[in-house]
Amino acid sequence: MSNTKKIPKEKGIDHSLSLMREGYMYILNRRRSFNSEIFGTRLLGKKAICLGGKEAAEVFYDTEKFKRKDAAPNRAVQTLFGKNGVQALDGQTHKHRKEMFMSIMSQEGIEKLTDITKKQWEITVDKWEQMDKVILYEETKEIMCRIACQWAGIPVDEIEIKNLANDLGAMFESAGSVGPNHWLGRNARNGVEKWIGELIERVREGTVNPPESTALHRFSWHRELEGNLLDTETAAVEVINILRPIVAIAIFINFIVLAVHHYPAEREKLKSGDEKYAQMFVQEVRRFYPFFPFVMALVKKNFTWKGYKFEEGTLTLLDIYGTNHDPEIWDNPDVFNPYRFAKWEGTPFGFIPQGGGDYFLGHRCAGEWVTIEVMKVSLNFLVNRMDYEVPNQDLSYSMVSMPSIPHSKLVIKDVKRRI
Repeated sequence: MSNTKKIPKEKGIDHSLSLMREGYMYILNRRRSFNSEIFGTRLLGKKAICLGGKEAAEVFYDTEKFKRKDAAPNRAVQTLFGKNGVQALDGQTHKHRKEMFMSIMSQEGIEKLTDITKKQWEITVDKWEQMDKVILYEETKEIMCRIACQWAGIPVDEIEIKNLANDLGAMFESAGSVGPNHWLGRNARNGVEKWIGELIERVREGTVNPPESTALHRFSWHRELEGNLLDTETAAVEVINILRPIVAIAIFINFIVLAVHHYPAEREKLKSGDEKYAQMFVQEVRRFYPFFPFVMALVKKNFTWKGYKFEEGTLTLLDIYGTNHDPEIWDNPDVFNPYRFAKWEGTPFGFIPQGGGDYFLGHRCAGEWVTIEVMKVSLNFLVNRMDYEVPNQDLSYSMVSMPSIPHSKLVIKDVKRRI
C-alpha cells in the first residue's frame, strides 16, 4: 500500500485573480481553510503547489529539490529582477555569483554603509526642518538612493537622485502590476540598466574608477566560472540588485514610523539607546508588517515530502508573510511584540522576511544585513535625533497591494532636530 498522501486542492480552473484580490493573505487563507501547510492550485494557467511554515521553508530551500531558473513570471523578470540575475541561478553558478555579492558584505563594508547612512540622515534632518510637511515614503526613497549609490560606487549628480530613486522604486512597486504600472516599471528598468551598463563599460575602459571595495568595481571585473567577465547587461542587472533593495528599505522605514506612532510605549523604550532593544524592534517590524508576500521555485526532480508527491517542473510558492505569522512558530503572531526576539537564537527557516536558508549556498537575500543595519541607524535618528508630528491622515495599509505602504505614504510635519 502506498504511503503517498493527496495534496489538498483548490477547486476551479485558475486562481490568479484570487491571488491578486487577496494579496499577502492568499496562501495563508487557504492554509487555514485546509488546515494544512500545503495545498495545490492553478496560477497563470499552471499547476502550482503552495507551502508555508518552518518545515516547508526548509524543504523549499533545499537546492537538491528546487531550482529558481525560469520560476519567476516574465513580468517580474522585466521589472523586479532583470534577466540572468542571481535570483534565477542554481548550483555552482549561483554559488559563484552569490560569492560576488557576499564579498561586499564584509564587516568593513557594512561599517562604511552605516557611516554613509548616518551622514545622509544628518543632512536630511536639516532639510526636513525647512519643509512644511514631509511625505516620508518619497523622501526616504531618495535618502536610500543616495546611500545606495555612494556605497556601491555609483557616480550620480544630486539633480538626478529623485528620478533615479523613482525609477528604482518603480521596479519593485510594479512587480505585481498589470497595464500602465507594469510598463512604467519595465521602462524604468530598461533605462537604468542602459545607464549602469554604460558606467560598467567606462570602468572597464578606465575612464571611471570607483573604489575597489564597491559593487560597481567588483561587479565590473567579476569573472564567471568559465573565466569570462560578466557580460555588460548581466553586470548591470547585478549592480541594480544592490541599488534596488536598498531603496526598498524605504518601505520598512515607513513601517518603523508607523509602529512608533501606533505603539507610543515603544518610543520610550527606544529612547534608552539600548542597542539590543533597537535590534529586537527592527526584527519585529520586519516580521510583523508586509514586505515580500511569497517566493517561487520549480521542482527540480520528483520527490516525496511528508507523504506528498512533488513532480518535476511544478511551480511552487513559499508563503513568506504567512510563515512570519505562523502560530506554530510565533506566539500571538498578530500582536506587535519586539520582546519575542529577546531570546531568539536565529533560524534560517522560521523567520524569512527576505528569504530563508544559507546566505552563501542558498537564496536568502545577500542584502539582509544591509537592511537591518540601515534600519537601525534610521530608527535611531527617527526616535532619538529628531521630533516631529504625525497629522491626521489615512495610515491604513493594504494587504492586497504588493508592496504595501501606508496609503498616505506617511506624512510628518514640524520636524525639529533634537539637541
